[in-house]
Amino acid sequence: QLFAHENSETVMSEPIVLIVNGQKRTIATDVKRSLLHVLREDLGMTGTKYACGEGQCGACTVLVDDLPVRSCVTEVGEVADKEILTIEGLSENGELHPIQQAFLDEGGMQCGYCTSGMILNAVALLEHNAQPTDDEIVEWMNSHICRCNGYPKIVNSIRKAAQQPS
Repeated sequence: QLFAHENSETVMSEPIVLIVNGQKRTIATDVKRSLLHVLREDLGMTGTKYACGEGQCGACTVLVDDLPVRSCVTEVGEVADKEILTIEGLSENGELHPIQQAFLDEGGMQCGYCTSGMILNAVALLEHNAQPTDDEIVEWMNSHICRCNGYPKIVNSIRKAAQQPS
C-alpha cells in the first residue's frame, strides 16, 4: 500500500507489530513515522500529547521497555516488538495507578496538558528509585515543561506516591 508524505515522496507501508499497553497491535505504516502520530492517529490513544515536536518538553513521553521515551521524535520502526506503555494503560481494573492518584490528591496538574508525560516519567523514576529525595525528583523530572508552573505540586505528588506501600 502506498501513500504520500508531506514532502510528496512515495513511501511503502510495512506491517509493524507494536505491543501497546499489553496488547499486540499490527499496523501497516511507514516505519519512519513518529510513534506519537501512530499512537494518536492510528490507535486512537490521545492521552499522549503533541506539544513541541522536538522532544524537548516531555508532553509526549511514553514508556518503552520501562524507559521514558519522547514519542514525537521516536520512529515507530524503532519500537517494533517492544513493550509500550501509554497513560491509557497505566490504571488497572478501574483503579488509578498510585502516581495518578497522587497527582489528583496533591493537585499536581493544572491544565493537564503535560500531565500524562509527567506521570509516565514519574513511573519510570519510582521503578528506578523507589524512595527518591526531592532533589532526585527534581533532577529526574527537570526535562519536562509545565507551562502552568505546577512544579512544587508535581514534586509533592511524586513524593506522596513514593510513600505509598507497593
